[in-house]
Formats: sequence, C-alpha cells, structure tokens
Amino acid sequence: MNDPKQQEPITSQWNDSVAASMSEPELLLYRSNLLGSDLRITNFGGGNTSAKVSMTDPLTGQQAEVLWVKGSGGDLGSIKMDGFSTLYMDKLQALKGRYRGLEHEDEMVGYLPHCTFNLNPRAASIDTPLHAYINRKHVDHMHPDSCIAIAACKNSKELTQKIFEGELGWLPWQRPGYDLGLKLEALSASQPSLKGIILEGHGLFTWGDTAKSCYETTVAIIKRAEEWLAANIRQPVFGGQAVQPLAPEARAALAAKLMPLLRGKISQQEYKLGHFDDSAAVLEFVCARDLAPLAALGTSCPDHFLRTKIRPYVVAFDPAKPDFDALAASLDAGLEAYRADYAAYYERCKRSNSPAIRDANPIIYLIPGVGMLSFAKDKATARIAGEFYVNAINVMRGANGVDQYVGLPEQEAFDIEYWLLEEAKLQRMPKPKSLAGRIALVTGGAGGIGQAVARQMLQEGACVLLTDIDGEALEEAKKSLAKVAGKDNVATIVGNITSEQAVEGVLEEAALRFGGVDLLVSNAGIASSAPLEETTLEIWNRNQDILVTGYFLVSRAAFRMMKTQKLGGSMVFVASKNGLVASSGASAYCTAKAAEIHLARCIALEGAPLGIRVNVVNPDAVIKGSRIWDGKWKEERAASNKIGADDIEEFYRQRSMLKLSVLPEDIAEAVYFLSSDKAGKSTGNVLNVDAGNAGAFTR
Repeated sequence: MNDPKQQEPITSQWNDSVAASMSEPELLLYRSNLLGSDLRITNFGGGNTSAKVSMTDPLTGQQAEVLWVKGSGGDLGSIKMDGFSTLYMDKLQALKGRYRGLEHEDEMVGYLPHCTFNLNPRAASIDTPLHAYINRKHVDHMHPDSCIAIAACKNSKELTQKIFEGELGWLPWQRPGYDLGLKLEALSASQPSLKGIILEGHGLFTWGDTAKSCYETTVAIIKRAEEWLAANIRQPVFGGQAVQPLAPEARAALAAKLMPLLRGKISQQEYKLGHFDDSAAVLEFVCARDLAPLAALGTSCPDHFLRTKIRPYVVAFDPAKPDFDALAASLDAGLEAYRADYAAYYERCKRSNSPAIRDANPIIYLIPGVGMLSFAKDKATARIAGEFYVNAINVMRGANGVDQYVGLPEQEAFDIEYWLLEEAKLQRMPKPKSLAGRIALVTGGAGGIGQAVARQMLQEGACVLLTDIDGEALEEAKKSLAKVAGKDNVATIVGNITSEQAVEGVLEEAALRFGGVDLLVSNAGIASSAPLEETTLEIWNRNQDILVTGYFLVSRAAFRMMKTQKLGGSMVFVASKNGLVASSGASAYCTAKAAEIHLARCIALEGAPLGIRVNVVNPDAVIKGSRIWDGKWKEERAASNKIGADDIEEFYRQRSMLKLSVLPEDIAEAVYFLSSDKAGKSTGNVLNVDAGNAGAFTR
C-alpha cells in the first residue's frame, strides 16, 4: 500500500459535527464510507454493514423494523444510498420456519426478495442472514488483514481468546449462508457482553447500539489486532530473505518484456489484461525462503481466492542469474502443469451439479526478485486481484509470524469457487463489449481526433494508452477520458514518436500498464503549407520525421509486441486525403502522407500471416477540436485558397460532394470499425472519411 495514510495508525475518523444531522440510513452510509476508505479495514468490494431502522411501512402506515444492509456487489468506500438492500425484519424472522437444513441452504436466498421493503430493487446478498439475526442495531462485517491473520492460524480460537480477552467470540470455518447466520445469532445471544466474533479463516463481525459505537468498536478491534501482531510477530518473516530483488528499473524492464509474452499464452480463449506490482509487501514475499511452500497452501479468506484462484503460479526465475530466455522457455511447461493441477483439483472436488470447469490459467504470477503480475478479463479486475493477493500475503505474514498459517481446505475452497449462487451471478453479467480485453495505443492522443478515437474505444470496452508530445494537453485529455471509462482503463505517457528510444518507452508503458498492445492507432500529426520554392529542408524533414519516420518507429515496435503475443492485432494509420490527391503549396505534407499510406500497405503484407491487419483512414478538413487547424496551417490554407481564415470551415464544407463537415467523431467511428472484428477480413485498405472528394477515390 503506497498511500501514506495506510502507513499511519488506524484511528477513528468519525466526525460528530458531520454526523449530527444525519438520519439512521445516512449514518449507515457515512459509517460504511469511512470503513471502506481504509484498505486495512476491508478490501475493495469486501465486507458489509447494516443497521436496523424503524421506518413507516408504505402499505400500513405503521412503524416497521427494517434491515438496511449492503446489497449484492458494490464497494463500501464508494457505496451510495441505492447500494443498500432494505428488508422487513419480521419477514426475515419468519424465514426461520422455512429453513430445511444445510443441504437446502441455498434455497433460502430465493426467499430474500419476498422480504423486500418498499420495492427496493437492490438485490440482497448472501450475507443478509448474518446481519439480520445478530440482535444488535448496527453490525459490521470486515476483512482486515490483521484479523484474518488471526482467523487463519492453526490455533485461531486460542489466539482470539488470548488477544481479545473474551471481548470477541469465535466460530469455526463455515461457508457464508443461512446456517451461519443462525450460529452468529446463537453465539451473540448466549454471550451478550461480546463486542464481536472472529470467523475462522474468514473475517470479523462487530456491533454496537449506535452507528458511531459500532464504527469505533470495529476500528478499535482491528487496531488491537494490528498492534498485537506487530508486537509478537517472529523475525525474520517468511523464513527470511532467500534472494535479492532486482533494481527498480530492471524489475520494470523484465515485467514489461514478460507481460506480452505471458498474456499471449493465456489469452487464446479470452483476452486478458495485466497489472504489475512490485510494492514492498510483494517484494518481501517473492524474495523469501518460504515463497513456494506458502504459495502452495493457497489463500484462506473466500474474498481472496474468489478473485485470485486458490493458488498462484510461481514463475521459475533466479534474480541472481537473470536469464530471460530461460524464463520464457519455462512458461509453456509451467503453465501446462498449473492447468493440469487445476483440472485435477476440479475433478477431485466437483459435485454432481457443479458448473463446468472455468479458465484453468493462473490469475496471480509471483516472480522471485521482481514482483507480482495479475491477469484478468478487465484491467480493474486484474488490479483488484493483485490487491487481494497482497491482502493474502499480509495474512500469511501475520499468521505464520505468530503461529502457523492454514489455508482453506480444498473442498471448502471449491464449494465456494463453484458455488451455484456465484455461478448464477456470473451468468447475469452483461455481454462483453466488442473491444473488451483489447489494449489500444493512440499516438497524437491529446488532439481532437486522438481523443475522439480514445473515447470511442473506451466506450467499446478497450483500455487505451494515449501518447503525445504535449504533456499538459495529454493530462487534460486523461482527466476527460477517465470520466468516460474510469481511471483503470485510460493511461497516458508523454512521448516523441521521432525518437526510437522514446517509442520503445511508450510500448514498455503499454506492457507494464495493461500487458501489451492489440490495436495501434497512428494519429500523431502536423501540417505545413508552402510553395515548393519556399519549402525549406527543415519543413521537409519535419514532415518526414513525424509523418513517416514516426509512423515507422511506432508501427515497428507495436508489430514486434503483437508478434510476441501471437494474438494478431490491428493497426490503423490516420493519414489524409492529401495522401491520394496532390495539393498545391503542400508538397512536403502531401508526400509524407502518401508515404504513410504506402507504409501501411507494406506492413499489411508482412502482418497478414500473423493475423495483424493494417488499414488507413483518410480524413479531410477535420477542423473541430484540431490543434493543427488552430495554428498556422489554417492561415496558410486560407491564403492558398484566397479566403479569410474565419471562412475556412464553410469553404471545406461547400467543397465536399456531400456538403458536410467532417468531425473527429466521424474519424473515430471509421478507426473503430477497422480496429474491430467487424473488419476482421480487411487489411491493406483505405477508407476515406472526407464528405466526398472525387479526386481521392481509391482505385
């Protein structure tokens, strides 16, 4: 955790003046956001909170006790009021009469919608009974690393008693569900002085009579666990250091080289996106003597392994003798062994009604001396999976430091991973967007066309890396685009495409940030206008450097990465009508654009056997949002056409056959089409988006 806040002691953040005017549901929201804002208290998407509130029944007008509880899905740190389910407590109590025992436990979830208060559409989670039946007004269920470390110890029950001196109860491991709710009720009722309960291998329940007292009890218990572990943990942790980590630059370089190779091997059925983490906690674990045996034990908390698989893949790599070729050569056999082991786990543990085996590839990859990679179907999931494995590392650190870490029994792990309720949740997921899992690199990303292309691709599910020479404009573009698709899916890097070294850095960033590159949109551009006799060598070379050499360098680097991935790919060059039609007074620009088009055709020939398609979009007079047209080019073209600069847009509109202006969004639509599988059988083509220009008809 690199957030400085996470290094400070856990303390109450409750503000009485802020909370003073809040209703009970608002206090629940306030409490939830406070708890979720500190990843030491609960991980992203993990844990839940509840409050039992007296409310007016819209049917009877009478007061009814209503359970407000975090609904299915969502994250406490960002939850809003509509993220809570609301259920009649009397109906939840009546459900006890419908319960037929453990073997019929899952059917109880189907009854929860019948308990809904005020037609609330937010689906109730499987944890609802765990909150409902604890006879306290306010209940928190958190997954702090410190408490899970205690819960995952071999002698968890004894440690709970020793550390908390009777303030917390303890229950043995049991899958969350209706029966566990009844057990929580029984224990909390039999020992009314308890402040909470540790669930073996799972997490922490705490409660209070008010929202504030519940929150402060939760914080105090977690702080107590943290402090006890810190004071009692044996050194060195994880058996001590076995290898030295590589230098930061070497770690990044190796990860950037490995990620496209690895991504290609695990994305044959479904595109994966990657995340790299070489934080201090990760490095301590991947450099430790006990890395392999601890990794083999698997994770304990259900929230962890649902996102990370039960075990990671430890990559065969010796940082003392950093041989990348040997590492690469080991991957096929290593991945095959992992998949075979996962298939055997499935066969050993499957039930008669288990869903079919899922993707058997690893999610978490641990590289000695380097760090951790995580891969998933989208960037946020890959990042969060990595964060959850950091939680697992922290748990193992604490548990093994004071006792003996115990992973979840294999059958229990399977029964959660392949739980029919989890499968039903997966089946309800929306259909992936057309570019889901793809990684796009857009040059000239800060300009009007570049931003429009990025926006279109983000909306279609791709991750996008924008590069541009203008850092300030690039940062503004990033802020704007992050609002479209979230910060996980858009990244930027300042880069000069005429520099071979800078281009290599851009591709390395694409690999480190997302795992590789699938779609290249070469869009960086300039424009110049001058009669031939006034065209200086500087003007000529500048057009050639950016529009030809730059396009060559970026496409060559992207081609190499696509070839490594063995997933095919698509390149789209944003050229110009001027690449097909000569224009008076623009020889340097027109020649460079013609070279762009021919370069694309050449790459299309070499890329076809590898499934790499290369096509061209030819715009004309895209004035809106263009930084090129904001400069001298506008004045130069106006002078060349003997019109005023303010009349330029209307001039080009009237010059077109369709009498229409061409917008950045029009170019983005064409680029998207050629990049997507909709154009999967097209390569070497030129698509004009110029509102009609007979001279530019291709033939």
